[in-house]
Amino acid sequence: MIRNALFCLPFAGLLLASTAAAGDLQVDLHGIRAHTGTVRLAVVDSAAGWDGKAAPVQAQSLQATADAAHVVFKSLPAGDYAVLVTHDENDNGTLDTNLVGIPVEGYGFSNNPRVQRKPTFDEARVHVPADGAAIDIALR
Repeated sequence: MIRNALFCLPFAGLLLASTAAAGDLQVDLHGIRAHTGTVRLAVVDSAAGWDGKAAPVQAQSLQATADAAHVVFKSLPAGDYAVLVTHDENDNGTLDTNLVGIPVEGYGFSNNPRVQRKPTFDEARVHVPADGAAIDIALR
């Protein structure tokens, strides 16, 4: 019995270490201009994820029913992430744009970078420590 306990002890430490190093990312959204459609959020951990070449680490969606919303991404390992937000106001499955490609539906990014293009992963990157983080994203 003691032998089995000694065998399991190192693995229990690994399990505790992995759960202790994960934090929640709380995202407060502001500027939801239409109370229709679906707001989609994606958390990525790399430039490849930012460019759509890798799956998001986590994703959530919610119905737009107010000017603001609060979303929590649970148990993210400590590290750097970026958040993309789109508001599909008419629920047609795409972020609609005008003739020159500028979105006509709401969108936003972590760090709220003020650029006239899609920001880079580095411009939108936020650090999530093991005890979690909270960010605000203003939709445009």
